[in-house]
Amino acid sequence: MSKIVERTLDVFETFAAEKRPLSLTDMARLLDIPISSCHDVVQALQARGYLYETAPRAGFYPTRRLQAIASVIAAHDSVVVRAEALLTKVRDELGETVTLAKATGMEVRYLLVLEPEHPIRFSVSAGSEIRSLYATSAGKAFLGTLPTAALKSHIKSVELKPMTAKTITSKPKLLADIAQAKLRGWFVNREESIAGVVTVSGVFLWHTSVHVITIAGPSLRMESKLKVAAERLLDACRILGESGT
Repeated sequence: MSKIVERTLDVFETFAAEKRPLSLTDMARLLDIPISSCHDVVQALQARGYLYETAPRAGFYPTRRLQAIASVIAAHDSVVVRAEALLTKVRDELGETVTLAKATGMEVRYLLVLEPEHPIRFSVSAGSEIRSLYATSAGKAFLGTLPTAALKSHIKSVELKPMTAKTITSKPKLLADIAQAKLRGWFVNREESIAGVVTVSGVFLWHTSVHVITIAGPSLRMESKLKVAAERLLDACRILGESGT
């Protein structure tokens, strides 16, 4: 990715993190870039209507232009629009976080995150990459879509570092776990990536692209509802898979 693109995105992410107007000096310091480079990005964003100066020498802040454009884009995301109503029902029935992710190459990123009202819940951000391909149910669900030779080659090439005390670090055991999950149709992660969190995932194809649905929550709640969660998960994958053919 080019430096100017990275710095432009960094500017918006910095405003989201700081939640306040920022001067050029503030931004240059927070982004650890020369003030001249920061000035170029800010000038371009100001000229396009994405930033405004709150008052002379009082700092800059994003306008609502980015939000307006993002809202239009989100409203026409075909797969997310189709999935959101269905997955919202699953979230509300189970009272746990439900996510939708898409695989591109060997990378899987969240497209949609629906969190319950419960104060103790699993939380990730839309646009972020899943934590691991080998220690998450979403990652294992994706790996389960690979041809056998490609799956074995990938597992052979990676180091299975323990993320928790329950991470599967044996390559034969991981392959066996994925094979067993493929037979039953859903993949589970019992505290393998985050202590105290259980997740269950399934896959469907949308115009030949692999998508992953995950239901996630604290172990104490998820273990008792795992069977029901798996049933709802498989129903959702079937419905969305049929609508995407």
